[in-house]
Amino acid sequence: MIMVKKKFPSIVHLDDTARIQTVKSSDNELYYDLIRNFDKHTDKPVIMNTSFNLKGQPIVETPRDALMTFFGCGLDSLFISNFLINKK
Repeated sequence: MIMVKKKFPSIVHLDDTARIQTVKSSDNELYYDLIRNFDKHTDKPVIMNTSFNLKGQPIVETPRDALMTFFGCGLDSLFISNFLINKK
């Protein structure tokens, strides 16, 4: 866990644990390819997954929820299925 905390501090909880999950190409080819391409550009084969909601709001469940949350927060871009939405 020391190596994980040093290389990926954003994914380590306060108690020095992390919920790491692996993805095989046979599980989800699109997500697997995303992680591989991210690794090629950043030398970090990790994608952080977190809940998609604003403080005090329920977790996003629909594309409409996603858009409303996206425009109410500091994110620059949002993917919904095969669509990329940019604020700028």
